[in-house]
Amino acid sequence: MATKPPHFDPNAFTDTMKESAQQIWLAGLGAFSKAQQEGGKAFETLVKNGIDLQRKTQETAETKLHEATQKMSGIAQELNQKATGQWDKLETIFEDRVAKALHKMGVPSAEQLTSLLERIEALEQQLSAAQTSKRKTSSEPKTNASPGGDAS
Repeated sequence: MATKPPHFDPNAFTDTMKESAQQIWLAGLGAFSKAQQEGGKAFETLVKNGIDLQRKTQETAETKLHEATQKMSGIAQELNQKATGQWDKLETIFEDRVAKALHKMGVPSAEQLTSLLERIEALEQQLSAAQTSKRKTSSEPKTNASPGGDAS
């Protein structure tokens, strides 16, 4: 048995194609409309995410900057202490060398000058006491023989 192929109606085919094309066109318009509506929401979401990321990045940068500042302050203090210690050593070496040079030239040390001043004060006191004692003895009347001398 031979079957007869279905009858092809070009007008019906054209109508079907028009209807399919119309549905595809409407689906495209719907997709475009939905993309516009959700695109605004997506844009707002992206902006919000960008703000959050920027805030986190700024906080992290500030934290790292604070940590670096503290570390640099600690290093500066340590260097300052070392430099002060080295300066003190240099000062001591300089003082020792100056003292040696002065000693070689015969200049007395501070201790020697202090001792010398104490000795001078003691000698001045002794001299003053001796002068006071001499004045007392010269002002006393003499009880020995009189100068006219009556020797009977």
